This record gives sequence, structure tokens and C-alpha cells, in this order.
Amino acid sequence: MDRETVLVGIDAGTTKVTTLIGEVGRTGDVNIIGYGIAPSVGMKKGMVANIDQTVNSIASSIEKAERLSGYKISSAFVSVGGSHIGSQNSRGVVAVSGHKREVSREDVARATDAARAVQVPSNREILHVVPRGYIVDGQEGIKDPLGMSAVRLEVETHIVAGAATSVQNLSKCITQANVAIDEMVISSLAAAEATLTDTEKELGVLVADIGGGTTDVAIFVDGAVYHSAVLPVGGINVTNDVAIGLRTSLNLAEEIKIKHGTANLNEVQPEELLNVAVLGDEGGQTIQRRKLCEIIEARMSEIYSLLREEVKRSGHAGMLPAGVVLTGGGARIGGAADLARDVLEMPVRIGSPQGVGGLMDQLSNPAFATPIGLLLWGAEHVGAEPLTAYSNGSSVGAGFGRVVDWVRGLFPG
Repeated sequence: MDRETVLVGIDAGTTKVTTLIGEVGRTGDVNIIGYGIAPSVGMKKGMVANIDQTVNSIASSIEKAERLSGYKISSAFVSVGGSHIGSQNSRGVVAVSGHKREVSREDVARATDAARAVQVPSNREILHVVPRGYIVDGQEGIKDPLGMSAVRLEVETHIVAGAATSVQNLSKCITQANVAIDEMVISSLAAAEATLTDTEKELGVLVADIGGGTTDVAIFVDGAVYHSAVLPVGGINVTNDVAIGLRTSLNLAEEIKIKHGTANLNEVQPEELLNVAVLGDEGGQTIQRRKLCEIIEARMSEIYSLLREEVKRSGHAGMLPAGVVLTGGGARIGGAADLARDVLEMPVRIGSPQGVGGLMDQLSNPAFATPIGLLLWGAEHVGAEPLTAYSNGSSVGAGFGRVVDWVRGLFPG
């Protein structure tokens, strides 16, 4: 394979930090050549709670990936999450310049800038301005207006913003681990890159990335993102309830949840028994498996109910024919999709990451959708001009510009 460039994705989550290194070929295909996974200490609900601990977790993950790949990491695409993330849709309108009245890249950039000029409070930072579609002289539904004859160009965009302090704290942790930031990408958009098909995006679909501390949500309609949000609940909430209900440690509760748990009570026979270690008791206890599964079912139902409310808030209730794609570590619980179908009354499937080569078995499960999505996002946007404009003057786009310049240097003309 002709190696074009090397991209790095760092997903600093509530429970683990994952660093992936991928080679991008000339045709845009991505092959993973290294990965590092470290327990996440210092993050709470997708946000930095302790800078030193978070830096150590990130550095440990980076070091493992470097050792495996033999590649020195200098910059990375970084996922950002937390319930401070919010979104809105905005429209930008410009007159087409140039004597030929043909839509140029500059016109598209100006229209996007016009859409970007929404009122964002000073304590919020814009992370993404994603073009959803264009309107050329009143003609709607245009995906790419370049070269079209027109007088007036409008762009529909999806704008994602986060709390400036939360974004800066994460940036600080990454840069203190000696890595420049190519771009910050919200987790739900990264997960969508790795799990959704084009058909699903066209029809209307919701992707829910159930992480440790949060559930990242993105709704796609007509091929583009329409609504994104982060719910402050995740797999840890389920584990906590199991630990309390069974009077056992969090580590053991997590193990029991994955190994013996299911959110579908129809799969559980009343006579099934489990032996569980109990805090302060050497001998442990024997419990009905059904008791464990009832705890899981109750908390997962709650997560799905919040998801249903989010769909209502977006105005797309009953309008997502492709249904829901569940991904993230929380989607690995047995019966997760069955329960989601009942609560959400929509088609549901579990989304494992697709679209990359060199995928080691341990990375091909839903828990790694976001970091794999970061590599795919990077591969798709390398060389795309507008993204560097979204760094709003901060250091966020600095590394990305370098990657683009480097790639251009490789392929003159």
C-alpha cells in the first residue's frame, strides 16, 4: 500500500483512554498500525476532573500505541464529550461573487462563515460547523454547489458548541502529553463515521454511543447531521446499581454485568443461580441471575427513556425510518438492542466499527467506535480547507494545518 500519511485518534473517555495510529493510503483507506489502551483516571462524565491524572492516563495510552507501531506521535484528532455539548442549526446566505456567477470554494466558505456568525455566549466555544446542504437560487437539496451558475447561495449548517473551559481543560491535557491537536471532534460524530451506512443517514437514523459516563447522541436526516447532544448517563450508572444491589465491588460488578448480565429478562430462567463475592464476606453469596438482570434492565430502560425524550426534543419522533444504532461499551450488554426496541419502538441494531483495515480482534467491538471514527474523520477531512477555519484562532487547528501542508508537499500540483 502507498503510504500517504499517518493519522492518530485519541479518545479520552470516562473509563478508558484509547490511542489509535492509522496509515492512510492514496485511495483514502485506513489501516490501523498501533493502538494503546489505558484506564482513564481523572475524567468524570466525559470531562476533565483532574488535569494531572488525565495527562498521565493519556500519556500512558500514547506510549503503548507508540511502542506497538514504532511511530512517534506528534499530533492527533481528539474526541470531546460531556453534557456541556449542545447544537443548533443555522443558515448562511451570500451573493455569488465573480463575473461568471459560478459558485466557487470562496463562496461556499463565505456562506459557511455567515452561518457560523450565530450568537454564541462568550463561555461557549464552537467545535463544528458542518454543512448539511445547499440552496442555490431557491433550489433545495443540493449536496455540492461548486461550479453551478447562481446569483444567491445559501448553506444549511449544524453548529456544535461546548463549554469553553471544558474544551480548554481537555486541550491542556493533550498538549501537556506533548501532542498537538489536529482537530477536536465530538464523540457522536466520530462514532457515526465508524458505524453508520450512507443509506441509514439518508433515511434518518439516530446513533447512540453509550460510553462509561455519558451517552453521545447524533441524529442524521437526509444524509447529514441534524441534531447532536450528550446525555449524562452511561455504563457506569448500570455498574453502580449492580454493585449496590449485590453488595459487591465496582470492578466485580462490571465483570458480572458483562459476563452474566442481560437487559432482556425473557432470556433469563428463574432457576439460574450465580455465585457472587460480597464485600466483607469470604464465602460470597448465591443469587438468582434474574435479580442481576432486573437491576440492569431498570437502568438501561432509564437510559433509553432519556434517549426517547431527546428524539422528541429534536422534533424527529416517528421520523427515523432507519431507527437506532447503539454503539460504545454500553452496547455490549446482552439484550441491549432487544430492550431498546421495546422502549424506543424503533428498529435497533448494534453498531460495530467498520471501514478500517488492520483491525485487531480486540478493537472490532462497539467500545472502539469513537477512536476508529476519529481516524476515518481525519482521513476524510485531510486536505479539506474549511476545517482549519473552524479552529477559531486557538491552537486547535494548528497541527491539522501541518498535516495538510505535509500531504501537499508529498503530492505537488
